[in-house]
Amino acid sequence: MTDLGLYRHLDQMAPWNDRLQVLEVIGVSDEAPDVKTFTFRSDNQTWFRYKPGQFVTLELPTADGPLMRTYTLSSSPSRPFSIAVTVKAQAGSTGTRWMFDHLRPGSHVKAYGPAGDFSLHSHPAAKYLFISAGSGVTPMMSMLRWLNDCAPWTDVGFVNCARRPEEIIFRKELELLGSRMPGLSLGFMIEERSSREGWFGHMGRIDAIRLPLLAPDFRDREIFCCGPDPFMRAVRGMLEAAGFDMVKYHQESFAAPLTEEIPAPFASPTDDGAVIPVEAATPIRFLLSDVDAACVAGQTVLQTARASGVRIPAACEFGLCGTCKVKKVSGDVEMSHNGGVLDHEIEDGFILACCSKPLSALDIEA
Repeated sequence: MTDLGLYRHLDQMAPWNDRLQVLEVIGVSDEAPDVKTFTFRSDNQTWFRYKPGQFVTLELPTADGPLMRTYTLSSSPSRPFSIAVTVKAQAGSTGTRWMFDHLRPGSHVKAYGPAGDFSLHSHPAAKYLFISAGSGVTPMMSMLRWLNDCAPWTDVGFVNCARRPEEIIFRKELELLGSRMPGLSLGFMIEERSSREGWFGHMGRIDAIRLPLLAPDFRDREIFCCGPDPFMRAVRGMLEAAGFDMVKYHQESFAAPLTEEIPAPFASPTDDGAVIPVEAATPIRFLLSDVDAACVAGQTVLQTARASGVRIPAACEFGLCGTCKVKKVSGDVEMSHNGGVLDHEIEDGFILACCSKPLSALDIEA
């Protein structure tokens, strides 16, 4: 029986506040082999405000301790009372496999976000081309669902690649949208046939010959690409070789960039076994934990917190996901992030602990 007491008008609810929230699972559905969609509502009846294509970080309470995993939202903000993530369990998956085994309607998890700039709202254009492979279809689906609800006449090319026909995620919904959105052009490509169903569409891998067949005017479109790193590298190289204006190319990736080695807290031991500090450490006061710590030159606020027993949640650890966002009450830092914190948040004193190094003594709300 539906609990009608849950019903609220949007103006009677507060928006998701971009910080820690507890979510309740309200639905689990199978999308393809080893692919499930988990739908959540807010535990305190807030509505979800985000851009289609953004992601959240879930804190999974595994037996070995909290596990942070970042997932793109496959839902659309045009339907703001719930959010959904669609995840594929790979052979070595830990977090996703835990979700498959433990999350049921009524389960609760903590979440951080939303974050990310991979969204058509950040790059408005007259025509779009979404290129994806495997579970990389999720941000594309979020953007397409938003377009279907809010601008169904938009000119969109949608190309999705999969190994076999049954592994095309959201295939039935995409085909339905293709019959309802006059400007939507669908193109599926698989690598191998299946004994489970016939296939009469494109086969092989996307390349310089097949791309113009799927999207003849791709040079005139704003292109969004998401999928495994080798797939995205291939698409990017193909577009560059075709003379595409790469200013109009955007890709989603959670891979960390190469970083310099973090200096060790101390120099090598002397002949008699003693160690000599390299430089004087910078004091950091973690206010909520009532801990005084010393940050050695070259270390981040997050590294110092961990060394001092102060827990600051973190996922990507290169300034993208925003999970380690904390309030800096006083002091100065050097911060090099990848979009995980907004300008107005920085003005309000927030930093990302994973990519912030102190320039002076700090007071941190953690």
